[in-house]
Amino acid sequence: MMRMTTTRFGLLSGHLRSSRAFSTSLRMQSEFQKIRVANPVVELDGDEMTRIIWKKIREELVLPYLQLDIKYFDLGLEYRDKTNDEVTVESAKAIQKYGVGIKCATITPDEARVEEFKLKQMWKSPNGTIRNIIGGTVFREPIILRSIPKPVPGWVKPIVIGRHAFGDQYRSTDFVAPGPGKLQLVYTPENGSQPTTLNVYDFKGPGVAMSMYNTDESITGFAHSSFKMALSKKMNLFMSTKNTIMKKYDGRFKDIFQEIYEKDYKSSFEAIGTYYEHRLIDDMVAQALKSSGGFVWACKNYDGDVQSDILAQGFGSLGMMTSELITPDGLTLESEAAHGTVTRHYREYQKGNETSTNPVASIFAWTRGLKHRAKLDGNEKLGQWCDELERACVEVIDEDGVMTKDLALAIHGKDMKREHWVITDVYMDAVNTKLQQKLKAKKDF
Repeated sequence: MMRMTTTRFGLLSGHLRSSRAFSTSLRMQSEFQKIRVANPVVELDGDEMTRIIWKKIREELVLPYLQLDIKYFDLGLEYRDKTNDEVTVESAKAIQKYGVGIKCATITPDEARVEEFKLKQMWKSPNGTIRNIIGGTVFREPIILRSIPKPVPGWVKPIVIGRHAFGDQYRSTDFVAPGPGKLQLVYTPENGSQPTTLNVYDFKGPGVAMSMYNTDESITGFAHSSFKMALSKKMNLFMSTKNTIMKKYDGRFKDIFQEIYEKDYKSSFEAIGTYYEHRLIDDMVAQALKSSGGFVWACKNYDGDVQSDILAQGFGSLGMMTSELITPDGLTLESEAAHGTVTRHYREYQKGNETSTNPVASIFAWTRGLKHRAKLDGNEKLGQWCDELERACVEVIDEDGVMTKDLALAIHGKDMKREHWVITDVYMDAVNTKLQQKLKAKKDF
């Protein structure tokens, strides 16, 4: 395990830690008996504004209630650079070992970030590195609020997007053809048999080309993860491709899904009154817009990248989305917030200005990871606690009208006033108070 470091983000101060919140946390330790969590979780710390909020969540919403062994890894960009990104690899191995990872948002550096942080090199996306080691499928689901207007008002039930986060455009080899020439694709079998050469295009002038791939193993894992997710949600599953155009490439996805469904899952789906169906991506997009929601949608890599953001906005807010990486066997899960590090707010925080950053997705990253820990351990009380914290987050907004600026803007638009929103710590304190009320009302807490 990589050591916990004290960085310039170290202690929470200013508007993110009021004396009232601190005393509340101390009081709770005596009022509530901590829930014992038998096995560890892996915590992956992050960057900028989300890192500041992340620490408040851990110290005020999690640790006062849970007796929890946390295996901590600092994935802040500076420490990744210091360890030559070994900390990311080690964190992924720890998730494999313990079965649960809970991740804060992190920076994926570009040229500007390399200069800003004086990095040794432009390190890869931590999410990509972790996915490549763990495998699995990324599922994103909206956190639905009644009070927030939805750009797609018909979506009254959740839509869960499963993104096959392997191969395709994201591991492609692309090429700029400088002028006339023949483009070929060559496959050379490892067993020494005759190579296969495909003539792709005869360039008459400059142009571009790309080659991409996927594997039966990865597609099979994607299928199992998707079927398991749909069964756990008791929802129909749709998988979309463009197999009418990419008959062999996308056709392989379609065939593998259908074979696995018929062999392993059809009877389970029918037993709960649900089904699986393949659809063309363009038809699926149209059907999704007209639907009321309530299904799991398995998408290829690029489609899932695009559709998950459309989904989040369609339900009202990019800040209200869960993200879970789940392995095909269902035993390993890494949860995170499905948004960035909120750099703009962090710049204001550094100046000492008040900020109103939505922490809900980061809180749900903790609850979804801990729910998986509860499932693996058979810890019913931990699962109930996670449910109550999630409900508290939603009810403070929907019932009490206490919310951050992004949500107030979604409701009031240009008529939004300062009294319509609160700073981050005020919202989180309200969630904590609501959670305490809920736990006191339950006899077994």
